Amino acid sequence: MADDWRWQTAAELGRGIEAGRIDPVDLAGTLFDAIKAHPHGDRIYARLTEDRAMAEAKASSRRAKLGQRLGPLDGVPISWKDLFDTAGTATEAGSALLRDRVPDMDAEVVQMASAEGLVGLGKTHMSELAFSGLGLNPITATPPCVNDEGAVSGGSSSGAAASVAFGLAPAAIGSDTGGSVRIPAAWNDLVGLKTTWGRLSARGTVPLAARFDTTGPLCRSVEDAALLLAALEGRKRTTDLTGASLRGVRLLVLENGLTEARDEPRAGFDLALGRLMGAGVEVSRAAFDIVDEALGMSAILFTTEAYAIWRDAIEADPDAMYPQIRDRFRTGGQFSGADYVAAWKRLDVVRAEFHRLTAGVDAVVLPTAANMPPNLERLMTDQEYYVTENLLTLSNTRIGNLMGSAALTLPTGMPSTGIMFLGAPMSDERLLRLGAAAERALA
Repeated sequence: MADDWRWQTAAELGRGIEAGRIDPVDLAGTLFDAIKAHPHGDRIYARLTEDRAMAEAKASSRRAKLGQRLGPLDGVPISWKDLFDTAGTATEAGSALLRDRVPDMDAEVVQMASAEGLVGLGKTHMSELAFSGLGLNPITATPPCVNDEGAVSGGSSSGAAASVAFGLAPAAIGSDTGGSVRIPAAWNDLVGLKTTWGRLSARGTVPLAARFDTTGPLCRSVEDAALLLAALEGRKRTTDLTGASLRGVRLLVLENGLTEARDEPRAGFDLALGRLMGAGVEVSRAAFDIVDEALGMSAILFTTEAYAIWRDAIEADPDAMYPQIRDRFRTGGQFSGADYVAAWKRLDVVRAEFHRLTAGVDAVVLPTAANMPPNLERLMTDQEYYVTENLLTLSNTRIGNLMGSAALTLPTGMPSTGIMFLGAPMSDERLLRLGAAAERALA
């Protein structure tokens, strides 16, 4: 029975604790045993926080016995991407530049989760400083993809996705600047929520590009995503998913996202879209020049801010970085302050126009990733392959970041392919309700 816990959703585990069938101490112990015995455990977790977790689990167990649970996820373990500060435990963001960096306070979202009774298992590996969609990290470790252990798991929340997909955490918390929750979620057949920028606190989170950085869960169900969003915000009231229906739902297929999609991701998307249409969804299609325009400004918008944040640390010790990541950061030094400000001024106009054009539909849909998980060994030896795959990986997801959208990826039913839903800013709850109904149709 205990081994079955590894594959249950966070919500199911919470209900088991509520009913007295599961003791949080036993649950945490089962997961730690599994992590330590797993052949890829040290490629997934950068470090465990076992003492803290067991103390949290014991406190949760006492509350459960007294009927004083803090919320529906009290006692449920989760993993944390290694860019969320945890007091007294190293937080290194997958980079030698931050080796032995030990914060003295938890990140605000960690504080919120702890206050809701969630149990932190440890910190998961990630792309270096979160600046790659692949999940390849020769500096620390590269977690494998659950569907192809010779492939990368997607980044930058690579270990976060792997921890859930391999049954080493019921859910994980990652970050998404250009697709870093949604890519690893899609490639590992998980649900991934990119929250609207500013929805969750970034205090105590190692930044990449602060005007795009968001926090979000990777999990096994839309219900889990809704519960985790509430916990990370410190809300007692969770998005109500009851009665969520596809009746009358209108979706717009963004054909910009199909242009470069390869056969397998396209087939997975078409399969999922067909099932949604079979459930009564009305579908229209369009391509927007402004989307391509925004994508063309990505280098200015993302790399300029990222390099401004990390330039001094990088140039003080450039050899500490994987060259592909270091060189990508340095491209941000090619643009002037005037270029950056002008690009943001134009993006604000583009965003408003995009949301005007899509205001008549419930969500915009497209394949989450245009490619399948690339081969790890080839990425290490073939520079052209690395560059091509890295750019293609983020080509669809970063549309959501550029447009300031809330975004949700669901598994399509074909391994390592996802269907992504984009909603208006701050429409996270509405998107989750749509996702819950879509999830049932796709099952």
